[in-house]
Amino acid sequence: MPRTIPHSALRTPRSLVRPLVRSLHAYVPGEQPKIKGLVKLNTNENPYPPSPKVLQAVKAAVDERLRLYPNPTAQPLREKLAKFHGCKPENIIVGNGSDELLALATRAFVEPVAADVRRRTSEATHEPASSRRRRQTVQYFTPSYSLYPVLADIHGALANAVPLESGFCIPAVPELRRSRKWDFAAALTYITTPNAPSGRGYSTAELEALCRVQRGVVILDEAYVDFAKENALKLALKYPHVVVSRTFSKAYSLCFQRVGYFVGHPELISALDKMRDSYNLNGLGQVAALVTLDDLAYYRKNFQRIIATREQVARELTVLGFRVLPSQTNFLFVRREGGRLAQETARGEDSCALVQLS
Repeated sequence: MPRTIPHSALRTPRSLVRPLVRSLHAYVPGEQPKIKGLVKLNTNENPYPPSPKVLQAVKAAVDERLRLYPNPTAQPLREKLAKFHGCKPENIIVGNGSDELLALATRAFVEPVAADVRRRTSEATHEPASSRRRRQTVQYFTPSYSLYPVLADIHGALANAVPLESGFCIPAVPELRRSRKWDFAAALTYITTPNAPSGRGYSTAELEALCRVQRGVVILDEAYVDFAKENALKLALKYPHVVVSRTFSKAYSLCFQRVGYFVGHPELISALDKMRDSYNLNGLGQVAALVTLDDLAYYRKNFQRIIATREQVARELTVLGFRVLPSQTNFLFVRREGGRLAQETARGEDSCALVQLS
């Protein structure tokens, strides 16, 4: 007869989970409420639908192809993106939203603290502690995308959060040197540009000044760049350690399909490709993104409509006594004089609006 395991020897389900995971605070996505008449602003989705051509193409793709796996590397989409950005397909990796790629970058370019400890106990090393720490560091400005510290924690890496200056400006390189908080050799640095949650835009010149002196990988997270005055894509094609992150969600109305991509040096892209899931971008998402790139005039018109609405709302809120920061995104950072906004639902007579607060 099989031996009965004493009840005292049984492990609890919680004990089966890694201690690191038990202590994690998960990323909290924006609320997706079901309220009639809601004006939903809290997750910065595009108010306009995808191009009619995109909708038609996605509907047409819902056929017997659903039983087949999609193109494993999204090769046709990478080729079209390469043509769009003036680079080669080897410069591009496509993912299940840019979030997947941000997570891959953390795993590919940052050494987990625990793994480094194991390595040092199994082999002789005279590497200085400061060098080890830099290889283990994920760095970012704060406030910015709240996913960054979660990715660092999941990976078991060190996080170096450095405050932005007043008005959410990026500190100049001399100021970063003086503060001694910024690590110019951090393994991985994320910069949200334009910034979220503030909407503050950054010039390519100031981003390049920082990228030029950074020795680790720098990811310029340009989720909202289509609403900005300029972009920094050329830096990803100029510097081998710089990667630009883009998404089809905000500007191209494809949040539902989850399509994002990185542009960078082929060596970095190849490293990420080794770690991605097989068939990581669904077939309908590939179809939607391909047709989107064939109908850019439709989307560029919407960009201008959103920018015009943004500026109009900013003016009217200012007249009402709100302080509105200049924005180069599809949202506004607004403060009520004498107080601050937090996430709430503001109700009107026949409708309500859900806004995001910081």
